[in-house]
Amino acid sequence: MKKKGKTSWVYTPKKINVWRGIGFGMNDLMGGGWNNIVSGVIFVFVMSNGISPALAGAITGIGRIFDAIFSLFFGAITDGFYRNKLGQKFGRRHFFILIGGILFAIVFPLFWVKSTNWIYYLIVYVAIELIIAMILIPWETLPTEMTTDYNLRTVLSGSRMVISATGTALVFFILAALKHAQNPNAYLVTGIIWTIIFVIAIFVSYRSTWERPLTEDFVKKLDSKPDLPLGTFLKNTVEDYFSTFKNKSFRQHLAIYLLSFTGKDFYSIMLPTFILCCINGAKDDLPWTLQALSAIGILATLAATRMMIKRGPRFLYGLSYSTIILTMIGYILTWMFDVNNPVVILIAISLVYQCGRAILEFTPWNVFPFIPDIDRIMTRQDRAGIYAAVMTFFRKSTGAVASWIAGILLEIIGFNSKTMLNYNTTPRSIQLGIMLIFFIGPVVLIGWALIIAMKFKLNRQTHDVLKTELERLQAGGSKADVTSETKEVVEELTGEPYAKVWPNINEDNSKTNGGK
Repeated sequence: MKKKGKTSWVYTPKKINVWRGIGFGMNDLMGGGWNNIVSGVIFVFVMSNGISPALAGAITGIGRIFDAIFSLFFGAITDGFYRNKLGQKFGRRHFFILIGGILFAIVFPLFWVKSTNWIYYLIVYVAIELIIAMILIPWETLPTEMTTDYNLRTVLSGSRMVISATGTALVFFILAALKHAQNPNAYLVTGIIWTIIFVIAIFVSYRSTWERPLTEDFVKKLDSKPDLPLGTFLKNTVEDYFSTFKNKSFRQHLAIYLLSFTGKDFYSIMLPTFILCCINGAKDDLPWTLQALSAIGILATLAATRMMIKRGPRFLYGLSYSTIILTMIGYILTWMFDVNNPVVILIAISLVYQCGRAILEFTPWNVFPFIPDIDRIMTRQDRAGIYAAVMTFFRKSTGAVASWIAGILLEIIGFNSKTMLNYNTTPRSIQLGIMLIFFIGPVVLIGWALIIAMKFKLNRQTHDVLKTELERLQAGGSKADVTSETKEVVEELTGEPYAKVWPNINEDNSKTNGGK
């Protein structure tokens, strides 16, 4: 039975099809686009206003730290927002998407105004990060709210991935076009265009989605959850986060994910500076044209889906990382031979890079669904949300590292953002330093990820063994009856002796309660 007054469209389920999936996924046009603006545009834009590279890098670094902390508890705020009238009328998730969309339309264009004050950019950037978190965190819960059907949730998630990739290409195509037209206010005009596109996408997603109706049974279920003080909630959250590191496969998975994505960030951050300062004859639009080639990644992602099934994640990791390392060598050879206006060469290299990058981004989140099953055999709990939160939290934290370090390193080698943002005014010695930062950052981090990936044993075959054992134990099977092959696989994936997995619930509760 529904609670009275809860008949708003936001609580009215609709048929989920491809078009509804696209409507849901439109929000990631902004989400995917923003992530690439952060890694590929903001650093060089701020430097173009004469702000030092160290301070330019600090803007996104500090902002992402605020974002990571904010994200820790904001999900819990939306969980309990059904208790007040605003949440009941507009939806506990949709209320924040609506308010966030309005604030985004006001604040986002302000970042693209020319200024020599880095504090101005820092304040606006932090505000944008918090507003986007206000939109994305409740939005990411909507597939769970909209349906319980696995296949329908897949329709929603699959649409999101394609639209996110589209957003990546779109942001760079727009900037490249305005730079090619030599518009003196290219960044500001681009920022306004981005704002219009992203706000439309946010509100399409807002109106295309709904939440689970607040029936009496559902409200009782929500009310049964303990309403913890913020301090206790944060303490419990941190403890839950650290408990995930007992899972060997997750430790490896997280290391691969963070190292490879941070290496990719280094590439995106340093590419514009490398192209403009080190490539003979490069025009202002070339860095953004090369980044816009990320559209090829949509096709690479489709191919990766088939390879994931046939060859497994370790093959995809090896293919992706080795491809990226080879393309980085290609960029450096182009600089070393001082090729004049090598646009065709750079386009060819960048197309190959973007294929590797797409597979790099595709693989970790397609491995992730297997991870909670490993935790389940270790703890008997369903903690998929905690593992996803850990990945998101650490990704946001490390996402700040690349720009900060890149800025500091550019400062150390003597790069001057006021006089050296083109090939003719950048001394060869400074070009060498830029080249080394651009090359060493991605290659070291992605090479390190490759080494770990080659030791990664989680794949469809080992997961099938684990899942079969999990089902046997859930059905009441004895741990004493485990086969030697299964025992070896479980111990390899968990990093724990088999005797410690699938703990006795009564014993575990006894320990938790001090033996009472």
